Amino acid sequence: MHVTAEETVQARLILSSHRSARLRVTLSYRPDDPLAVRMAFPAEFSLDDPADCRGPEGGDIVWVFARRLLSTGLEVPSGIGDVHVRPALGRRTLVELRAPEGTALVQFDTADLRRFLWRSRLVVPEGEEHLHLDADRALAELLG
Repeated sequence: MHVTAEETVQARLILSSHRSARLRVTLSYRPDDPLAVRMAFPAEFSLDDPADCRGPEGGDIVWVFARRLLSTGLEVPSGIGDVHVRPALGRRTLVELRAPEGTALVQFDTADLRRFLWRSRLVVPEGEEHLHLDADRALAELLG
């Protein structure tokens, strides 16, 4: 049995400068993918047809990105490409997710993200990720 870190937190999807929607986000970390974290959002918040979004995560939309990006983004603006993380006013952190369909800006309590990262480090300490990498499995998945 693999030990994982998983936590469901409340976040806000920023719709405009005066409007936001509360949503549940499930954060997860698995030692078989030691460099990555996952953020799962309810399918009803997708710009895609929800029927096209069903997957192994129970219908949620899942974004996968580097654990280090999340950790660094709590302190300074970080990220290139589809995912950006940056500190915000108060004790908040903004995660910006970019896709061809549009951009989503999600606000988290920084304490929730720190707690999740702390739990992920209990599973695989920072700097020891290489001990959990399975190059043969990764190559087999890549080649299909």
